[in-house]
Amino acid sequence: MSEEKKGSSATNVQVTKDADTWEVLVKAEIPAEALAHYRTGALKEIQRDASLDGFRKGHAPESEILRIYGETAILRHAAEHAIQHELPEILAKENLPIIETPRVTTEAPVIGKPLVFTARAALAPKIELPDYKAIAKKNPAPKEEVTVSDTEHEHAMTHLKRERARIEKVEAGKPPAEAAEESRKMEEKDLPALDDEFAKSIGYESIAHFNTVVRENMKTEKERQLADVRRQTILEELSKGTKASYPAILREYELDDMEARLKDDLVRAGTTIEAYLAQVKKTRDDLRKEWKDAADKRARIRLILTEIGRKENVEPDEEALKNEVEQAKKQYPQADVQILRTHIAHAMRNEAVLKFLEKSGV
Repeated sequence: MSEEKKGSSATNVQVTKDADTWEVLVKAEIPAEALAHYRTGALKEIQRDASLDGFRKGHAPESEILRIYGETAILRHAAEHAIQHELPEILAKENLPIIETPRVTTEAPVIGKPLVFTARAALAPKIELPDYKAIAKKNPAPKEEVTVSDTEHEHAMTHLKRERARIEKVEAGKPPAEAAEESRKMEEKDLPALDDEFAKSIGYESIAHFNTVVRENMKTEKERQLADVRRQTILEELSKGTKASYPAILREYELDDMEARLKDDLVRAGTTIEAYLAQVKKTRDDLRKEWKDAADKRARIRLILTEIGRKENVEPDEEALKNEVEQAKKQYPQADVQILRTHIAHAMRNEAVLKFLEKSGV
């Protein structure tokens, strides 16, 4: 932690940068005469908005405002105005870009005395990217066409037969676990047939049509897996080659997101986070500690993709974004629409950046 005194419009300014959390702590005083000026402005503002019995709105005398509201409230209002004006000037003068509203604490303001305050905020990340286009080109898409072998297809069909056997046993009254175990042990020759009748029962023209669709789906899945491996390789190399400093609060954002996703998954599974924690004998803090490395990795990747998107002017398609937001509003009717839009836009922008990188490496 390094500390240095700086000059600004306020007095006794101290700026402390924490290299571990990538936060800044500002301590300063607003001179008594400056606070008096802000008090005058605060009093006039309260006077303008006040609706007091016996007076038209905005026309109550200052003496009545002071009697009703009290000097403490006036000074507190003045202190808020003073800090809102002075703190941004300090941050700009000290060249301290921040990414969140500072958390401010003050001593009780007193007429005739300087106002002492402290402000803590997360500094904007610093990031130096490697040659991301070169990294993408070093990891090109596979040139050979993805195929599904007969053996792979046969294994998939056998799995489907066992799944059909399991369902039939459950429908016949077997407990699910017992049905699954029995179907797993069945000989190939004893498994139910996948024939035209079966194919038509689930919406296909014939078993030949069903086989074709299964093979196509398997090919699509293999292509997706290869694309995922390529993406992860590119992201790993980008992460290794990037120099970045970022505030701990970004990791907290990722942890919050991971926790929210777990809660959603558990709700869909018919349980709660409390029940899950009791089952695994862990606390919420235990989970967040376990997730710390993963959250750091996610924060780092998010910063990298955001910076590439900024440099390359990559933006999501506005019409697609609008449609995604409308779908999300149906799924989360109580959510703040602007927060939903921001979250979805960020995810879509990251996806667009990844596709940009993939095209760069073709």
